[in-house]
Amino acid sequence: MHRRSFIQNSAFTFGAISVGQKNFFKMFTDDPWKITMLTDNIGVFTEKGGTIAFHFSKDGITVIDAQFPDTAPHLIAELKKRNNLPFRLLINTHHHGDHTSGNIAFKEIVSRVLAHENSLANQKNVAIKNKTEDKQYYPNNTFGKVWEEKAGNERIALHYFGAGHTNGDGIIHLQHANIVHMGDLVFNRRHPFVDRSAGANIQSWINVLDMAMKKFSNKTKFIYGHAADGYDVAGPKDDLVAFRDYLGNVLKFVGDEMKAGKTNEEILKATEIPGSPEWKGDGIQRPLQAAFEELSTS
Repeated sequence: MHRRSFIQNSAFTFGAISVGQKNFFKMFTDDPWKITMLTDNIGVFTEKGGTIAFHFSKDGITVIDAQFPDTAPHLIAELKKRNNLPFRLLINTHHHGDHTSGNIAFKEIVSRVLAHENSLANQKNVAIKNKTEDKQYYPNNTFGKVWEEKAGNERIALHYFGAGHTNGDGIIHLQHANIVHMGDLVFNRRHPFVDRSAGANIQSWINVLDMAMKKFSNKTKFIYGHAADGYDVAGPKDDLVAFRDYLGNVLKFVGDEMKAGKTNEEILKATEIPGSPEWKGDGIQRPLQAAFEELSTS
């Protein structure tokens, strides 16, 4: 082989190996989280746990939900890279740990944490029960029915329409952008957790979704607490309609089975909710059990 050809081929081979190494290592070093911008200053962060939303304004950064202590720092670091403004407000949609245990990561950087009054009570009760009080950063601001505040050119409004996934689910509306974070009031094509220990009620949940659909327009973009694989954590009102109908189908199915003399154990063997075939996979026993208990005491 001529010397020039050898050098050219060697350089090509070395370059190919280098690119291959970069791609190989990238397979194992890709960030486990994802940020999707919905507008120039509003985005969502997903890693594990509930979907986080954030808003940039000249007044600072507002964050909705906090996931876990090991994922919240990823969000904080990413937001600091994108914007050097201070954190002005942390909002919790409800008390569950996959939405609030990451609050502790914000303790030194945000002074205000906001949630519904029942959400605060639930968070304290769970922490006392689990002896994790030292790991909490509780909301220090609460609301009852409605709360509003201006943030730069945006106006943030929180609404409480009643018990649903818990008895303390707040709905957060970024009014100018017309984006609404529903928290765990919407599980997009995923079987939901119905926390009856914290006041959840499926029939009331249906009513809450009806109120939300009446309150917000057909042009509103909604953010969901969770979504099944292959489905988005943000979308149109149609997803609320579908989930509302799914909850109604859960109640109807369980009620019909009870009238037919089926036991709780027999009902829990179901693998699909009639009328809502899109909801598949693990977790179907959660709503079935909750519906059985609810209908047994109604």
